[in-house]
Amino acid sequence: MAARGVGMLARLALCAQRSQVLRPTHRLLSCPGTVAADAKREEQSSRSVETGSEDRTPKKKFSEVQKERREQAQRTVLIHCPNKISEKKFLKYLSQHGPISHHFFYESFGLYAVVEFCQKESVTSLQNITRTPSMETEAAIPFKSRFFNLKMKNPSSQTSEKSSMPCSNHSPPSSKKLFELLCYAESIDDQLNTLLKEFQLTEEDIKLRYLTCSLIEDLAAAYFQDCTVRPFGSSVNSFGKLGCDLDMFLDLDEIGKFNTSKTSGNFLMEFQVKNVPSERIATQKILSVIGECLDHFGPSCVGVQKILNARCPLVRFSHQASGFQCDLTTNNRIALKSSELLYIYGALDSRVRALVFSIRCWARAHSLTSSIPGSWITNFSLTMMVIFFLQRRSPPILPTLDYLKTLADAEDKCIIEGHNCTFIRDLNRIKPSGNTETLESLLKEFFEYFGNFAFNKNSINIRQGREQNKPECSPLHIQNPFETSLNISKNVNQSQLQKFVDLARESAWILSQEDKDRPSPSSNQPWGLAMLLQPSVVSSVSLAKKKRKKPASERIKNLLESIKSHSPENDTNTNGKRTVSTQG
Repeated sequence: MAARGVGMLARLALCAQRSQVLRPTHRLLSCPGTVAADAKREEQSSRSVETGSEDRTPKKKFSEVQKERREQAQRTVLIHCPNKISEKKFLKYLSQHGPISHHFFYESFGLYAVVEFCQKESVTSLQNITRTPSMETEAAIPFKSRFFNLKMKNPSSQTSEKSSMPCSNHSPPSSKKLFELLCYAESIDDQLNTLLKEFQLTEEDIKLRYLTCSLIEDLAAAYFQDCTVRPFGSSVNSFGKLGCDLDMFLDLDEIGKFNTSKTSGNFLMEFQVKNVPSERIATQKILSVIGECLDHFGPSCVGVQKILNARCPLVRFSHQASGFQCDLTTNNRIALKSSELLYIYGALDSRVRALVFSIRCWARAHSLTSSIPGSWITNFSLTMMVIFFLQRRSPPILPTLDYLKTLADAEDKCIIEGHNCTFIRDLNRIKPSGNTETLESLLKEFFEYFGNFAFNKNSINIRQGREQNKPECSPLHIQNPFETSLNISKNVNQSQLQKFVDLARESAWILSQEDKDRPSPSSNQPWGLAMLLQPSVVSSVSLAKKKRKKPASERIKNLLESIKSHSPENDTNTNGKRTVSTQG
Protein backbone atom coordinates (compact mmCIF):
# COMPACT_ATOMS: atom_id res chain seq x y z
CA MET A 1 0.00 0.00 0.00
CA ALA A 2 2.89 2.33 0.83
CA ALA A 3 4.37 1.74 -2.60
CA ARG A 4 1.09 2.70 -4.19
CA GLY A 5 1.09 5.88 -2.11
CA VAL A 6 4.48 6.77 -3.58
CA GLY A 7 3.11 6.10 -7.05
CA MET A 8 0.33 8.54 -6.39
CA LEU A 9 2.80 11.35 -5.77
CA ALA A 10 4.12 11.03 -9.28
CA ARG A 11 0.60 11.07 -10.70
CA LEU A 12 -0.57 14.01 -8.63
CA ALA A 13 2.34 16.05 -9.93
CA LEU A 14 0.61 16.03 -13.30
CA CYS A 15 -2.28 18.02 -11.88
CA ALA A 16 -0.12 21.11 -11.42
CA GLN A 17 2.53 20.36 -14.03
CA ARG A 18 1.26 22.71 -16.72
CA SER A 19 1.59 25.80 -14.58
CA GLN A 20 5.18 24.91 -13.66
CA VAL A 21 6.63 24.59 -17.17
CA LEU A 22 8.45 27.78 -18.18
CA ARG A 23 6.45 29.72 -15.61
CA PRO A 24 7.43 31.34 -12.34
CA THR A 25 6.12 30.18 -9.00
CA HIS A 26 3.85 32.84 -7.51
CA ARG A 27 4.36 33.51 -3.83
CA LEU A 28 2.00 35.81 -2.01
CA LEU A 29 4.15 37.85 0.32
CA SER A 30 1.70 40.28 1.86
CA CYS A 31 -1.91 41.16 1.36
CA PRO A 32 -3.29 43.64 3.89
CA GLY A 33 -6.84 44.56 3.12
CA THR A 34 -7.80 41.09 1.88
CA VAL A 35 -8.59 39.60 5.29
CA ALA A 36 -12.31 40.03 4.76
CA ALA A 37 -12.12 38.30 1.39
CA ASP A 38 -10.13 35.42 2.91
CA ALA A 39 -12.60 35.08 5.74
CA LYS A 40 -15.47 35.05 3.27
CA ARG A 41 -13.83 32.28 1.25
CA GLU A 42 -13.22 30.25 4.43
CA GLU A 43 -16.87 30.69 5.38
CA GLN A 44 -18.04 29.64 1.92
CA SER A 45 -15.75 26.63 1.99
CA SER A 46 -16.99 25.42 5.37
CA ARG A 47 -20.57 26.06 4.33
CA SER A 48 -20.20 24.04 1.13
CA VAL A 49 -19.23 20.95 3.13
CA GLU A 50 -22.84 20.68 4.20
CA THR A 51 -24.37 19.12 1.11
CA GLY A 52 -27.37 20.94 -0.23
CA SER A 53 -26.89 24.02 1.96
CA GLU A 54 -26.95 27.03 -0.34
CA ASP A 55 -26.05 30.63 0.31
CA ARG A 56 -29.34 32.56 0.33
CA THR A 57 -27.74 35.96 -0.15
CA PRO A 58 -28.50 37.56 -3.55
CA LYS A 59 -26.09 36.37 -6.24
CA LYS A 60 -24.53 38.79 -8.69
CA LYS A 61 -24.98 38.49 -12.43
CA PHE A 62 -21.96 37.54 -14.47
CA SER A 63 -22.02 40.97 -16.13
CA GLU A 64 -22.09 42.70 -12.73
CA VAL A 65 -19.06 40.76 -11.54
CA GLN A 66 -17.21 41.57 -14.77
CA LYS A 67 -18.04 45.27 -14.46
CA GLU A 68 -16.88 45.47 -10.84
CA ARG A 69 -13.64 43.63 -11.57
CA ARG A 70 -12.87 45.82 -14.58
CA GLU A 71 -13.47 49.01 -12.59
CA GLN A 72 -11.26 47.62 -9.83
CA ALA A 73 -8.48 46.84 -12.33
CA GLN A 74 -8.59 50.34 -13.82
CA ARG A 75 -7.55 51.91 -10.50
CA THR A 76 -4.85 49.30 -9.91
CA VAL A 77 -1.15 49.45 -10.79
CA LEU A 78 1.54 46.80 -11.16
CA ILE A 79 4.99 47.65 -9.78
CA HIS A 80 8.26 45.78 -10.21
CA CYS A 81 10.01 46.24 -6.87
CA PRO A 82 13.57 45.78 -5.61
CA ASN A 83 14.16 42.45 -3.87
CA LYS A 84 14.77 44.25 -0.59
CA ILE A 85 12.08 46.75 0.25
CA SER A 86 10.33 48.20 3.28
CA GLU A 87 6.62 47.54 2.91
CA LYS A 88 5.78 50.36 5.34
CA LYS A 89 7.82 52.96 3.44
CA PHE A 90 6.60 51.63 0.12
CA LEU A 91 2.94 52.13 1.08
CA LYS A 92 3.64 55.52 2.65
CA TYR A 93 5.27 56.67 -0.59
CA LEU A 94 2.33 55.53 -2.76
CA SER A 95 -0.25 56.97 -0.35
CA GLN A 96 0.88 60.44 -1.41
CA HIS A 97 -1.22 59.89 -4.53
CA GLY A 98 -4.34 58.80 -2.67
CA PRO A 99 -5.70 56.17 -0.25
CA ILE A 100 -4.93 52.51 -1.04
CA SER A 101 -7.77 49.97 -0.95
CA HIS A 102 -5.80 46.72 -1.25
CA HIS A 103 -2.32 45.54 -2.07
CA PHE A 104 -0.26 42.36 -2.19
CA PHE A 105 3.19 41.22 -3.24
CA TYR A 106 4.11 38.15 -5.30
CA GLU A 107 7.19 36.73 -7.00
CA SER A 108 7.45 36.14 -10.76
CA PHE A 109 10.87 36.75 -12.31
CA GLY A 110 11.38 39.18 -9.45
CA LEU A 111 9.27 40.87 -6.80
CA TYR A 112 6.03 42.56 -7.88
CA ALA A 113 3.36 44.54 -6.07
CA VAL A 114 -0.29 44.90 -7.08
CA VAL A 115 -1.66 48.11 -5.59
CA GLU A 116 -5.34 49.06 -5.82
CA PHE A 117 -6.14 52.71 -5.12
CA CYS A 118 -9.52 53.89 -3.93
CA GLN A 119 -9.81 56.41 -6.78
CA LYS A 120 -8.79 56.18 -10.41
CA GLU A 121 -7.32 59.69 -10.19
CA SER A 122 -4.54 58.32 -7.96
CA VAL A 123 -3.23 56.30 -10.89
CA THR A 124 -3.03 59.44 -13.03
CA SER A 125 -1.24 61.25 -10.22
CA LEU A 126 1.35 58.47 -10.00
CA GLN A 127 1.81 58.46 -13.77
CA ASN A 128 2.42 62.21 -13.77
CA ILE A 129 5.48 61.91 -11.52
CA THR A 130 6.90 58.84 -13.27
CA ARG A 131 9.74 59.24 -15.76
CA THR A 132 10.93 57.19 -18.72
CA PRO A 133 14.16 55.41 -17.76
CA SER A 134 17.42 56.49 -19.34
CA MET A 135 19.54 53.71 -20.83
CA GLU A 136 23.32 53.71 -21.14
CA THR A 137 23.78 51.06 -23.84
CA GLU A 138 20.21 50.51 -25.06
CA ALA A 139 17.36 52.73 -26.21
CA ALA A 140 14.07 52.81 -24.30
CA ILE A 141 10.76 52.93 -26.16
CA PRO A 142 8.65 55.47 -24.24
CA PHE A 143 5.30 54.08 -23.16
CA LYS A 144 3.07 55.53 -20.45
CA SER A 145 1.22 52.67 -18.75
CA ARG A 146 0.18 51.43 -15.29
CA PHE A 147 3.14 49.06 -15.12
CA PHE A 148 6.00 50.68 -13.18
CA ASN A 149 9.54 49.93 -12.11
CA LEU A 150 10.48 51.08 -8.60
CA LYS A 151 14.04 52.01 -7.67
CA MET A 152 15.38 53.05 -4.29
CA LYS A 153 17.60 56.08 -3.83
CA ASN A 154 19.26 54.59 -0.75
CA PRO A 155 18.87 50.75 -0.77
CA SER A 156 20.97 50.12 2.36
CA SER A 157 18.56 52.04 4.60
CA GLN A 158 15.72 49.61 3.88
CA THR A 159 17.54 46.29 3.87
CA SER A 160 16.98 45.55 7.55
CA GLU A 161 13.19 45.73 7.22
CA LYS A 162 12.96 43.06 4.53
CA SER A 163 12.83 40.16 7.01
CA SER A 164 9.67 41.46 8.68
CA MET A 165 7.60 40.87 5.57
CA PRO A 166 5.40 37.73 5.93
CA CYS A 167 5.68 35.03 3.28
CA SER A 168 3.13 32.44 2.21
CA ASN A 169 2.53 30.28 -0.84
CA HIS A 170 0.44 31.50 -3.75
CA SER A 171 0.55 28.33 -5.85
CA PRO A 172 -1.15 24.90 -5.93
CA PRO A 173 -0.13 22.52 -3.13
CA SER A 174 2.69 20.07 -3.74
CA SER A 175 1.80 16.46 -4.51
CA LYS A 176 2.92 15.45 -1.04
CA LYS A 177 0.86 18.17 0.64
CA LEU A 178 -2.27 17.30 -1.34
CA PHE A 179 -1.78 13.60 -0.57
CA GLU A 180 -1.66 14.37 3.16
CA LEU A 181 -4.68 16.67 3.02
CA LEU A 182 -6.79 14.06 1.23
CA CYS A 183 -5.68 11.16 3.43
CA TYR A 184 -6.40 13.04 6.65
CA ALA A 185 -9.82 14.33 5.54
CA GLU A 186 -12.84 13.17 7.50
CA SER A 187 -14.97 12.07 4.55
CA ILE A 188 -14.98 11.84 0.76
CA ASP A 189 -17.15 14.96 0.69
CA ASP A 190 -14.45 16.71 2.72
CA GLN A 191 -11.81 15.44 0.28
CA LEU A 192 -13.58 16.94 -2.74
CA ASN A 193 -14.09 20.28 -1.00
CA THR A 194 -10.45 20.28 0.13
CA LEU A 195 -9.23 19.73 -3.43
CA LEU A 196 -11.47 22.55 -4.64
CA LYS A 197 -10.18 24.93 -1.98
CA GLU A 198 -6.54 24.13 -2.77
CA PHE A 199 -6.78 24.43 -6.56
CA GLN A 200 -9.34 27.17 -7.20
CA LEU A 201 -8.22 30.67 -8.18
CA THR A 202 -7.52 32.90 -5.20
CA GLU A 203 -8.84 36.43 -4.83
CA GLU A 204 -5.36 37.80 -5.55
CA ASP A 205 -4.93 35.64 -8.64
CA ILE A 206 -8.26 36.82 -10.03
CA LYS A 207 -7.30 40.46 -9.43
CA LEU A 208 -4.01 39.92 -11.24
CA ARG A 209 -5.81 38.41 -14.24
CA TYR A 210 -8.15 41.38 -14.60
CA LEU A 211 -5.22 43.76 -14.15
CA THR A 212 -3.26 41.99 -16.89
CA CYS A 213 -6.22 42.34 -19.25
CA SER A 214 -6.50 46.01 -18.32
CA LEU A 215 -2.80 46.58 -19.09
CA ILE A 216 -3.22 44.94 -22.52
CA GLU A 217 -6.30 47.11 -23.05
CA ASP A 218 -4.14 50.21 -22.54
CA LEU A 219 -1.94 49.04 -25.42
CA ALA A 220 -4.85 48.22 -27.74
CA ALA A 221 -6.52 51.57 -26.98
CA ALA A 222 -3.66 53.33 -28.76
CA TYR A 223 -5.21 52.02 -32.00
CA PHE A 224 -8.84 51.45 -30.97
CA GLN A 225 -10.04 54.04 -28.48
CA ASP A 226 -12.82 52.82 -26.14
CA CYS A 227 -12.02 49.16 -26.83
CA THR A 228 -12.31 46.63 -24.01
CA VAL A 229 -10.16 43.58 -23.23
CA ARG A 230 -12.21 41.06 -21.28
CA PRO A 231 -11.04 37.80 -19.68
CA PHE A 232 -13.08 34.72 -20.53
CA GLY A 233 -12.86 30.96 -20.12
CA SER A 234 -11.30 29.43 -17.01
CA SER A 235 -10.29 32.81 -15.56
CA VAL A 236 -13.92 33.87 -15.06
CA ASN A 237 -16.23 30.83 -15.37
CA SER A 238 -15.47 29.68 -11.76
CA PHE A 239 -13.82 26.44 -12.93
CA GLY A 240 -10.27 27.77 -13.41
CA LYS A 241 -7.44 26.33 -11.35
CA LEU A 242 -4.26 28.05 -10.22
CA GLY A 243 -1.84 28.30 -13.13
CA CYS A 244 -4.44 28.09 -15.92
CA ASP A 245 -3.99 30.16 -19.08
CA LEU A 246 -5.49 33.62 -19.43
CA ASP A 247 -7.91 33.90 -22.37
CA MET A 248 -8.65 37.48 -23.48
CA PHE A 249 -11.27 38.94 -25.78
CA LEU A 250 -10.65 42.25 -27.56
CA ASP A 251 -14.12 43.78 -27.68
CA LEU A 252 -14.50 46.54 -30.29
CA ASP A 253 -18.31 46.76 -30.18
CA GLU A 254 -18.39 49.84 -27.95
CA ILE A 255 -16.50 51.78 -30.63
CA GLY A 256 -19.17 51.23 -33.25
CA LYS A 257 -22.24 51.81 -31.07
CA PHE A 258 -24.43 54.67 -32.22
CA ASN A 259 -25.62 57.13 -29.59
CA THR A 260 -28.83 58.73 -30.87
CA SER A 261 -29.00 61.15 -27.93
CA LYS A 262 -25.97 63.03 -29.27
CA THR A 263 -27.41 63.64 -32.73
CA SER A 264 -29.66 66.47 -33.84
CA GLY A 265 -30.85 68.07 -37.04
CA ASN A 266 -31.05 66.40 -40.44
CA PHE A 267 -27.48 65.15 -40.68
CA LEU A 268 -25.80 61.89 -39.73
CA MET A 269 -22.08 61.73 -39.12
CA GLU A 270 -20.03 58.54 -39.71
CA PHE A 271 -16.35 57.73 -39.22
CA GLN A 272 -14.23 57.18 -42.28
CA VAL A 273 -13.03 53.55 -42.17
CA LYS A 274 -11.12 51.12 -44.34
CA ASN A 275 -13.21 48.32 -45.82
CA VAL A 276 -12.12 44.66 -46.17
CA PRO A 277 -13.88 41.73 -47.89
CA SER A 278 -14.95 39.82 -44.73
CA GLU A 279 -15.14 39.96 -40.95
CA ARG A 280 -12.49 37.22 -40.73
CA ILE A 281 -10.02 39.32 -42.72
CA ALA A 282 -10.80 42.30 -40.50
CA THR A 283 -10.11 40.15 -37.44
CA GLN A 284 -6.81 38.94 -38.88
CA LYS A 285 -5.66 42.47 -39.70
CA ILE A 286 -6.60 43.80 -36.26
CA LEU A 287 -4.86 40.97 -34.41
CA SER A 288 -1.81 41.25 -36.65
CA VAL A 289 -1.38 44.91 -35.66
CA ILE A 290 -2.05 44.22 -31.95
CA GLY A 291 0.43 41.34 -32.08
CA GLU A 292 3.11 43.62 -33.51
CA CYS A 293 2.31 46.22 -30.85
CA LEU A 294 2.63 43.67 -28.04
CA ASP A 295 5.87 42.33 -29.47
CA HIS A 296 7.54 45.70 -30.04
CA PHE A 297 6.08 47.94 -27.32
CA GLY A 298 4.37 45.78 -24.68
CA PRO A 299 6.34 45.74 -21.40
CA SER A 300 6.79 42.15 -20.16
CA CYS A 301 5.10 40.63 -23.27
CA VAL A 302 7.41 37.96 -24.71
CA GLY A 303 7.17 35.03 -27.11
CA VAL A 304 4.46 36.69 -29.21
CA GLN A 305 2.93 34.36 -31.84
CA LYS A 306 0.33 35.49 -34.38
CA ILE A 307 -1.84 32.44 -35.14
CA LEU A 308 -4.11 34.08 -37.69
CA ASN A 309 -5.17 31.14 -39.86
CA ALA A 310 -6.78 29.15 -37.05
CA ARG A 311 -10.57 28.65 -36.97
CA CYS A 312 -10.55 31.40 -34.36
CA PRO A 313 -7.55 33.69 -35.09
CA LEU A 314 -5.54 34.62 -32.01
CA VAL A 315 -2.34 36.16 -30.67
CA ARG A 316 -0.48 34.04 -28.12
CA PHE A 317 2.14 35.44 -25.76
CA SER A 318 3.62 35.19 -22.27
CA HIS A 319 3.16 38.01 -19.79
CA GLN A 320 6.29 37.62 -17.69
CA ALA A 321 5.31 39.98 -14.89
CA SER A 322 2.13 38.06 -14.07
CA GLY A 323 3.44 34.66 -15.16
CA PHE A 324 0.36 34.01 -17.34
CA GLN A 325 0.29 32.39 -20.76
CA CYS A 326 -2.16 34.56 -22.72
CA ASP A 327 -4.39 34.04 -25.78
CA LEU A 328 -5.97 37.17 -27.28
CA THR A 329 -8.90 36.88 -29.72
CA THR A 330 -11.36 39.41 -31.11
CA ASN A 331 -14.04 37.33 -32.86
CA ASN A 332 -15.02 34.75 -30.27
CA ARG A 333 -18.14 36.17 -28.66
CA ILE A 334 -19.78 32.76 -28.24
CA ALA A 335 -16.90 31.77 -25.95
CA LEU A 336 -17.80 34.74 -23.72
CA LYS A 337 -21.37 33.45 -23.55
CA SER A 338 -20.15 29.95 -22.70
CA SER A 339 -18.13 31.44 -19.82
CA GLU A 340 -21.26 33.10 -18.47
CA LEU A 341 -23.27 29.88 -18.74
CA LEU A 342 -20.63 27.91 -16.81
CA TYR A 343 -20.47 30.69 -14.21
CA ILE A 344 -24.22 30.30 -13.65
CA TYR A 345 -24.02 26.51 -13.38
CA GLY A 346 -21.11 26.77 -10.95
CA ALA A 347 -23.00 29.25 -8.75
CA LEU A 348 -26.31 27.37 -8.63
CA ASP A 349 -25.17 24.54 -6.35
CA SER A 350 -22.16 24.21 -4.05
CA ARG A 351 -21.49 20.63 -5.24
CA VAL A 352 -20.97 21.46 -8.92
CA ARG A 353 -17.50 23.01 -8.75
CA ALA A 354 -16.20 20.48 -6.22
CA LEU A 355 -17.26 17.62 -8.50
CA VAL A 356 -15.84 19.23 -11.65
CA PHE A 357 -12.46 20.01 -10.03
CA SER A 358 -12.15 16.44 -8.73
CA ILE A 359 -13.12 14.80 -12.03
CA ARG A 360 -10.63 16.99 -13.88
CA CYS A 361 -7.87 16.18 -11.40
CA TRP A 362 -8.71 12.46 -11.69
CA ALA A 363 -8.57 12.68 -15.49
CA ARG A 364 -5.21 14.48 -15.44
CA ALA A 365 -3.74 11.98 -12.97
CA HIS A 366 -4.55 9.16 -15.42
CA SER A 367 -3.39 11.08 -18.53
CA LEU A 368 -6.92 11.31 -19.91
CA THR A 369 -6.33 15.03 -20.45
CA SER A 370 -3.20 16.86 -21.56
CA SER A 371 -1.94 20.38 -22.13
CA ILE A 372 -0.73 19.23 -25.56
CA PRO A 373 -3.39 19.19 -28.33
CA GLY A 374 -4.31 15.68 -29.47
CA SER A 375 -6.91 12.94 -29.12
CA TRP A 376 -7.37 13.51 -25.38
CA ILE A 377 -10.61 14.54 -23.70
CA THR A 378 -10.53 18.26 -22.87
CA ASN A 379 -11.42 19.90 -19.56
CA PHE A 380 -14.34 21.62 -21.29
CA SER A 381 -15.72 18.25 -22.42
CA LEU A 382 -15.37 16.84 -18.90
CA THR A 383 -17.21 19.86 -17.49
CA MET A 384 -20.04 19.32 -19.98
CA MET A 385 -20.21 15.65 -18.94
CA VAL A 386 -20.49 16.59 -15.26
CA ILE A 387 -23.23 19.16 -16.00
CA PHE A 388 -25.12 16.62 -18.12
CA PHE A 389 -24.83 13.99 -15.36
CA LEU A 390 -26.18 16.45 -12.76
CA GLN A 391 -29.09 17.25 -15.07
CA ARG A 392 -29.90 13.52 -15.14
CA ARG A 393 -30.21 13.11 -11.36
CA SER A 394 -33.60 12.66 -9.74
CA PRO A 395 -34.48 15.32 -8.88
CA PRO A 396 -32.11 17.24 -11.20
CA ILE A 397 -29.33 19.21 -9.52
CA LEU A 398 -28.84 21.51 -12.54
CA PRO A 399 -31.47 22.76 -14.99
CA THR A 400 -31.19 22.22 -18.74
CA LEU A 401 -30.15 25.07 -21.01
CA ASP A 402 -33.57 24.97 -22.67
CA TYR A 403 -35.19 25.51 -19.26
CA LEU A 404 -32.91 28.49 -18.58
CA LYS A 405 -34.04 29.83 -21.94
CA THR A 406 -37.72 29.66 -20.92
CA LEU A 407 -36.95 31.82 -17.85
CA ALA A 408 -35.27 34.52 -19.92
CA ASP A 409 -36.90 37.90 -20.53
CA ALA A 410 -36.39 40.51 -23.25
CA GLU A 411 -33.10 41.86 -21.89
CA ASP A 412 -31.63 38.34 -21.85
CA LYS A 413 -32.21 37.75 -25.56
CA CYS A 414 -28.92 37.07 -27.34
CA ILE A 415 -28.31 36.00 -30.94
CA ILE A 416 -24.66 35.59 -31.98
CA GLU A 417 -23.81 34.82 -35.61
CA GLY A 418 -27.24 33.29 -36.09
CA HIS A 419 -27.00 31.08 -32.98
CA ASN A 420 -29.55 31.47 -30.20
CA CYS A 421 -27.53 32.06 -27.04
CA THR A 422 -30.44 33.20 -24.90
CA PHE A 423 -30.74 32.14 -21.25
CA ILE A 424 -31.66 33.82 -18.00
CA ARG A 425 -28.82 35.84 -16.53
CA ASP A 426 -30.30 36.58 -13.09
CA LEU A 427 -29.32 33.66 -10.85
CA ASN A 428 -31.80 34.72 -8.17
CA ARG A 429 -34.72 33.77 -10.44
CA ILE A 430 -33.56 30.15 -10.79
CA LYS A 431 -35.12 27.84 -8.20
CA PRO A 432 -32.55 25.82 -6.19
CA SER A 433 -32.57 22.04 -6.55
CA GLY A 434 -34.23 19.85 -3.91
CA ASN A 435 -31.62 17.13 -4.47
CA THR A 436 -29.64 16.33 -1.29
CA GLU A 437 -27.21 13.65 -2.53
CA THR A 438 -23.73 13.78 -1.05
CA LEU A 439 -20.61 14.45 -3.08
CA GLU A 440 -19.43 10.91 -2.31
CA SER A 441 -22.61 9.48 -3.78
CA LEU A 442 -22.43 11.75 -6.83
CA LEU A 443 -18.79 10.91 -7.51
CA LYS A 444 -19.52 7.17 -7.45
CA GLU A 445 -22.67 7.57 -9.55
CA PHE A 446 -20.78 9.70 -12.11
CA PHE A 447 -18.29 6.90 -12.72
CA GLU A 448 -21.03 4.26 -12.85
CA TYR A 449 -23.13 6.34 -15.22
CA PHE A 450 -20.41 6.98 -17.78
CA GLY A 451 -18.80 3.60 -17.23
CA ASN A 452 -22.00 2.14 -18.70
CA PHE A 453 -23.00 4.94 -21.07
CA ALA A 454 -23.90 3.88 -24.63
CA PHE A 455 -21.28 6.06 -26.31
CA ASN A 456 -21.60 3.98 -29.49
CA LYS A 457 -25.06 5.36 -30.22
CA ASN A 458 -25.84 8.27 -27.88
CA SER A 459 -24.63 11.86 -27.63
CA ILE A 460 -24.47 14.27 -24.68
CA ASN A 461 -26.63 17.38 -24.91
CA ILE A 462 -26.96 19.84 -22.01
CA ARG A 463 -29.59 21.86 -23.86
CA GLN A 464 -32.17 19.14 -23.32
CA GLY A 465 -30.44 17.15 -20.59
CA ARG A 466 -31.14 13.78 -22.17
CA GLU A 467 -29.40 11.19 -24.28
CA GLN A 468 -29.88 11.52 -28.04
CA ASN A 469 -28.86 9.53 -31.10
CA LYS A 470 -25.45 10.56 -32.39
CA PRO A 471 -25.64 12.64 -35.59
CA GLU A 472 -22.14 11.49 -36.61
CA CYS A 473 -19.79 8.54 -36.17
CA SER A 474 -17.27 10.15 -33.78
CA PRO A 475 -16.52 7.90 -30.76
CA LEU A 476 -17.55 10.65 -28.32
CA HIS A 477 -20.19 13.21 -29.25
CA ILE A 478 -20.86 16.20 -26.96
CA GLN A 479 -23.01 18.86 -28.56
CA ASN A 480 -21.75 22.44 -28.36
CA PRO A 481 -24.39 24.21 -26.21
CA PHE A 482 -24.73 27.13 -28.62
CA GLU A 483 -23.27 26.07 -31.97
CA THR A 484 -25.39 22.93 -31.92
CA SER A 485 -24.02 21.51 -35.17
CA LEU A 486 -20.54 21.23 -33.62
CA ASN A 487 -19.15 18.33 -31.60
CA ILE A 488 -16.79 19.72 -28.95
CA SER A 489 -15.20 16.27 -28.47
CA LYS A 490 -14.62 15.38 -32.12
CA ASN A 491 -10.88 15.06 -31.48
CA VAL A 492 -11.32 12.11 -29.07
CA ASN A 493 -10.53 8.72 -30.63
CA GLN A 494 -11.90 5.31 -29.70
CA SER A 495 -8.80 4.32 -27.75
CA GLN A 496 -8.97 7.33 -25.46
CA LEU A 497 -12.71 6.91 -24.96
CA GLN A 498 -12.27 3.24 -24.01
CA LYS A 499 -9.55 4.23 -21.56
CA PHE A 500 -11.96 6.71 -19.97
CA VAL A 501 -14.69 4.04 -19.71
CA ASP A 502 -12.32 1.46 -18.18
CA LEU A 503 -11.00 3.92 -15.61
CA ALA A 504 -14.54 5.10 -14.77
CA ARG A 505 -15.62 1.50 -14.08
CA GLU A 506 -12.53 0.85 -11.98
CA SER A 507 -13.09 4.06 -9.97
CA ALA A 508 -16.74 3.16 -9.34
CA TRP A 509 -15.60 -0.26 -8.06
CA ILE A 510 -12.97 1.32 -5.76
CA LEU A 511 -15.55 3.68 -4.25
CA SER A 512 -17.99 0.80 -3.73
CA GLN A 513 -15.34 -0.92 -1.58
CA GLU A 514 -14.66 2.14 0.58
CA ASP A 515 -17.28 1.44 3.23
CA LYS A 516 -16.01 -2.11 3.65
CA ASP A 517 -12.34 -1.28 4.21
CA ARG A 518 -11.76 2.41 4.91
CA PRO A 519 -8.49 3.14 6.74
CA SER A 520 -8.48 5.57 9.64
CA PRO A 521 -7.15 9.09 8.92
CA SER A 522 -4.21 8.51 11.29
CA SER A 523 -2.99 5.56 9.19
CA ASN A 524 -1.88 7.91 6.37
CA GLN A 525 -3.08 5.33 3.84
CA PRO A 526 -4.72 6.46 0.57
CA TRP A 527 -8.49 6.12 0.45
CA GLY A 528 -11.44 7.70 -1.32
CA LEU A 529 -10.38 10.42 -3.75
CA ALA A 530 -6.71 9.87 -2.87
CA MET A 531 -7.05 6.24 -3.97
CA LEU A 532 -8.68 7.30 -7.26
CA LEU A 533 -5.74 9.55 -8.11
CA GLN A 534 -3.25 6.69 -7.95
CA PRO A 535 -2.01 4.79 -11.01
CA SER A 536 -4.64 2.36 -12.24
CA VAL A 537 -4.16 -1.15 -10.83
CA VAL A 538 -6.97 -2.92 -12.67
CA SER A 539 -5.90 -1.44 -16.00
CA SER A 540 -2.31 -2.57 -15.46
CA VAL A 541 -3.42 -6.13 -14.72
CA SER A 542 -5.75 -6.07 -17.71
CA LEU A 543 -2.95 -4.84 -19.96
CA ALA A 544 -0.62 -7.58 -18.71
CA LYS A 545 -3.28 -10.21 -19.45
CA LYS A 546 -3.75 -8.84 -22.95
CA LYS A 547 -0.02 -9.12 -23.56
CA ARG A 548 0.02 -12.73 -22.34
CA LYS A 549 -3.20 -13.83 -23.98
CA LYS A 550 -3.21 -13.06 -27.67
CA PRO A 551 -6.26 -13.40 -29.94
CA ALA A 552 -7.14 -16.99 -30.86
CA SER A 553 -6.31 -16.55 -34.55
CA GLU A 554 -2.88 -15.11 -33.71
CA ARG A 555 -2.12 -17.88 -31.20
CA ILE A 556 -3.01 -20.59 -33.75
CA LYS A 557 -0.86 -18.91 -36.39
CA ASN A 558 2.11 -18.75 -34.00
CA LEU A 559 1.55 -22.37 -33.02
CA LEU A 560 1.70 -23.55 -36.62
CA GLU A 561 4.80 -21.47 -37.32
CA SER A 562 6.45 -22.91 -34.23
CA ILE A 563 5.72 -26.50 -35.29
CA LYS A 564 7.20 -25.86 -38.76
CA SER A 565 10.36 -24.26 -37.40
CA HIS A 566 11.29 -27.07 -35.01
CA SER A 567 12.65 -30.47 -35.97
CA PRO A 568 11.12 -33.61 -34.33
CA GLU A 569 14.22 -34.35 -32.30
CA ASN A 570 14.29 -30.88 -30.86
CA ASP A 571 10.64 -31.05 -29.89
CA THR A 572 11.25 -33.80 -27.30
CA ASN A 573 12.61 -32.90 -23.87
CA THR A 574 14.69 -35.03 -21.48
CA ASN A 575 11.53 -36.62 -20.05
CA GLY A 576 10.48 -37.86 -23.45
CA LYS A 577 7.49 -35.47 -23.62
CA ARG A 578 6.77 -33.45 -26.73
CA THR A 579 6.85 -29.66 -26.17
CA VAL A 580 5.45 -27.03 -28.48
CA SER A 581 6.38 -23.35 -28.28
CA THR A 582 3.41 -20.95 -28.29
CA GLN A 583 5.44 -17.75 -28.26
CA GLY A 584 5.57 -15.61 -31.36
